[in-house]
Amino acid sequence: MFDRIREDLLMVRLRDPAARSKFEIFFCYSGLHAVWYHLIAHYLWKHGHCLSARWISTVNRFFTGIEIHPAAKIGRRVFIDHGMGVVIGETTEVGNDVLLYQGVVLGGTSTVREKRHPTIGDGVVIGSGALIIGDIKLGNGSKVGAGSVVLKDVPNGATIVGVPGKIVHEKRPCAMDQEHQKLPDPIDEALKNLIEKQEILEEEINKLKNEKN
Repeated sequence: MFDRIREDLLMVRLRDPAARSKFEIFFCYSGLHAVWYHLIAHYLWKHGHCLSARWISTVNRFFTGIEIHPAAKIGRRVFIDHGMGVVIGETTEVGNDVLLYQGVVLGGTSTVREKRHPTIGDGVVIGSGALIIGDIKLGNGSKVGAGSVVLKDVPNGATIVGVPGKIVHEKRPCAMDQEHQKLPDPIDEALKNLIEKQEILEEEINKLKNEKN
């Protein structure tokens, strides 16, 4: 447990330029507190103390604003940054070195007691307000843009944005690059392509008119 806390403190120092010291991170970062509460709740859940586990997860939500079902599996060095409103469902599996921002929902689509929540690979970054819904998988090192809605599997290293989410191509290889404003916009790119094609057609039409004259 103490090794994990040290890992988490170091991880935040590396990822958050606003962090000034380990003491500040330990006492003031509710995203870490939520993960630490969850470790206790998950332990109780696995050992059959389901009511106690749910009670701790409720206390967790009250103090941190982050709701994590005690049955969810959370990997190491997971950082929930500005985590108010984050929801992680019962059968969710989150890998190592994952970064979640506020308002992210890892939700389910079925009322049957089965695997109905996402599986998040290692090194994934999910932007603010993104919805990852259903029994789908986000591959290792993938990125999800803010406000995106993801309903299908995402390959390793892919970047997905939009509603519904679409895979886009970008030059940045590092999944931990936090400059979300630089993510490609597939709608904007499609409009640019249409405008370019329209300009080409107009030029050809003008040439034909000039030839007739």
